[in-house]
Amino acid sequence: MTFLSLIFGWWIYKPYSKFISLVLKIKGIKVGGNFYIQGSPYLKIRGNPHNIIIDENVSINGNIDLRNRENGKIIISKDVTIDTNSRFVAANNATLNIGKGCKLGSYLIFNCGEDITVGEDCIFGGFCYFQSSNHGIKKDELIKYQDHTYGKIIIGKGAWFGARVTVLPGVTIGEGAVIGANSVVTKDIPSNSIAVGNPAKVISYRN
Repeated sequence: MTFLSLIFGWWIYKPYSKFISLVLKIKGIKVGGNFYIQGSPYLKIRGNPHNIIIDENVSINGNIDLRNRENGKIIISKDVTIDTNSRFVAANNATLNIGKGCKLGSYLIFNCGEDITVGEDCIFGGFCYFQSSNHGIKKDELIKYQDHTYGKIIIGKGAWFGARVTVLPGVTIGEGAVIGANSVVTKDIPSNSIAVGNPAKVISYRN
């Protein structure tokens, strides 16, 4: 229970959400109808604010952190539900696209230096981490001075991620795949497979 709901009751979030929607629109962010939020948006916009798009019927059950740089684009599609304190970052020319009907747990991080595409109706447990860029690791130069490497992440429709899953650059996860809690995904995962471990390996397929 949040402070606002404790003092005023849950009904307060409808007018509050309309107010936050208006504030976001004034800042240049595109917000669809029936927007709902229980917390506060944190914005760190160093690129075009019009590149952040929140579609219709998006519900945010707490705080949210939205950041873009250069031409980075963030798209949160319609009917998406996001729990509290998740971070969405898009830089360079990358697009982070969260598909229609997805349900995202708390404390997720999407760190998008290259495209991250999430299919419709995916489910994410809390504390998952998606990283589409990495540091260079040549031995003759300090790592912090090396150019980044990039790889797109593609997640198929209806995939399910347990809590604390990490997905690294260049990975495709097929439709309906299940990734077990605490797994680290370094290679492609086939559709309708069940993968667990570090690194994640397929242990079976859905019947």
